[in-house]
Amino acid sequence: MLCHKISILFVLLHIVIITSSEHHANFQKPTVLIGILARNKAHTLPYTLSFLESLTIPRIESRYDARRRCFLTNPDTLNLLISQKKLVVAPLLKSDGMYSNFWSGMTDNYYYKRTDEYEPILNRENPDCHIVPMIHSAVLIDLRREASKLLTYDSKKISNYDGPRDDIITFALQASYSDIPLHVCNNEIYGFIMVPLEKQDKLEHDYQQLINLKLEMLAIDEIESIPISKTMKRFVIYPPKDRLGLDKVFMINLERRPERRRRMLSCFNELGIDHEIIDAVDGRMLNESLLGSWEIKMMPGYQDPFHNRPMTMGEVGCFLSHYIAWNKVIESGYRYSMILEDDVKFEPYFKQKVLYILQELETVKKDWDLVYLGRKRLQKDPENWVEGSQYLVHAGYSYWTVGYLLSAKGAKKLINSKPLQNLIPVDEFLPIMYDKHTREEWKQFFPERNLVALSAEPLVIYPTHYTGDAGYISDTENSSQLPENSRGDNGSKEEL
Repeated sequence: MLCHKISILFVLLHIVIITSSEHHANFQKPTVLIGILARNKAHTLPYTLSFLESLTIPRIESRYDARRRCFLTNPDTLNLLISQKKLVVAPLLKSDGMYSNFWSGMTDNYYYKRTDEYEPILNRENPDCHIVPMIHSAVLIDLRREASKLLTYDSKKISNYDGPRDDIITFALQASYSDIPLHVCNNEIYGFIMVPLEKQDKLEHDYQQLINLKLEMLAIDEIESIPISKTMKRFVIYPPKDRLGLDKVFMINLERRPERRRRMLSCFNELGIDHEIIDAVDGRMLNESLLGSWEIKMMPGYQDPFHNRPMTMGEVGCFLSHYIAWNKVIESGYRYSMILEDDVKFEPYFKQKVLYILQELETVKKDWDLVYLGRKRLQKDPENWVEGSQYLVHAGYSYWTVGYLLSAKGAKKLINSKPLQNLIPVDEFLPIMYDKHTREEWKQFFPERNLVALSAEPLVIYPTHYTGDAGYISDTENSSQLPENSRGDNGSKEEL
C-alpha cells in the first residue's frame, strides 16, 4: 500500500512542476526529475517524502538524485544549489557522527581516504562550495549542459574502466576523466543523511539511527518538530513511552519559552520518554516580596568569578526551579529521577546509554546521590573512574545543570543544606556539596559536603547552544541583579 501511495505522489509532483511553467511560451516545459532509490526503508520514506514535498521547486531542467536516507530540511535547497551555477553539485548533509555525502580524498585504488580537508568542510568552518573527488546520495546535475551527457553511474559505459564496480565511484571517476568538477556546498544547513547499514546490521539498527538523526534535526534553531505531510502521517510509528526505569523524568521550562518546550516535547516523542514538565521560576517575575517569601539571602561576599557581579535574578530563578524539582523528588517519594533543562541536545543512543549507566549504578555504586549526564568539566586533573565501571567517573569541579540523575538520598542532602539561606548559582552549589569546589571561603557555608556525585563518561547530553553561538539565549546572565538587601551579610566569614 505504501508503494502505491509513493507512486501517486511522484506523478502529482511531476505534473505540478510541468504545468506551473506553461506560460513560458518561448521555452520547452521544464522538468525536475527526482530519483529515489529505496529498499527496506518504509521507516524513513515518510520523512524523505515530506521534506521533498516542502521543497521550493525551481522552474529549470535538472536532475536531482536523492537516496531514501537523505532528509533535505532546508526548503530552498534546490534553488540555492541552482544559484551556484555548477554542472554537478551536492548539498552537505550531516549524520549523527562523522559520516557525510562527500569524500575529501580517494586512494590509488579509488576507495575512501580521509584527509585533513574533511573535517573543516564537514564542520562548515569555511562556508562555500568546495571541489571534492566524490559526492553521493543527493546530487544535482544540470542537464542543460552538453557535458552532462558524459556522466554515468554505469561502469560498462566507460572504456578501459579499471575501478570498482560501484555506482558512486564510477560516477566520480567518470567526472574526473571528463574534467567535470564535483562540488559540495556547506554554505547553508541543507539537511541530514543516515549512515548506511553494514551487511551484518539488522534493520532495528536503522530504526535507531533514524531516531538519532531526528534528534540531530531537532537541535537546529528553526526546527521544533519533524515535519510530516498529511499523506505520510499514518505511516509514522513512534516508540512507546517509558521512564527508563526511573521513577520520574522532569523537564524544567520557562512558560515564555514555548519554542523550547515544543522542541523538547518532540524529542521526548521521538525517544519515547514519559516526562513531567516543571514550570521554571522566571527571574523576570521575581521581586523583593517574592524573594522574601522564599526567605532568600545570597551568600555573603559572593561575586560571579567571571563577571565580578552579584547573582542575577535569572540565576535565582534557575536555582529555585531545580530546588522545586528536588522537593518534588522528596515529597513524591521517588527513589531515582532525571532532571533536564529545556536546551538539551541528546547524544546518539541516549536511552541505551542511560540504561547502561543505571545498570552500572546498580552493580558498582549503589550509594550514589547525583550523576551528571551533561556538564562543563573545569577540573584540569584527570578524574578517577568508578571502580568496575566503563561509563562512570567521580565528578570533579563542573559547571552546568543541563541534565542529571538524582536519588532521593541526594535530594535530601541538597535540601537539608538550606541553600536558600546562602544562595549562589546552582552549578556553583553542586560542586560545593560534593566537596570539589575550588573556593574554600564558599565551602565554609555548607559544612556537610558529602554528596556522592558521579558523571557519565562520555557525556550523553550537551546544551544545544554555547555562548557566542547564533541563536544562543541566556535567561540567567541577561537579567537584573539581586537587590542589595537580599545579598546577605557582607561581614567577615570568620564569624561562621
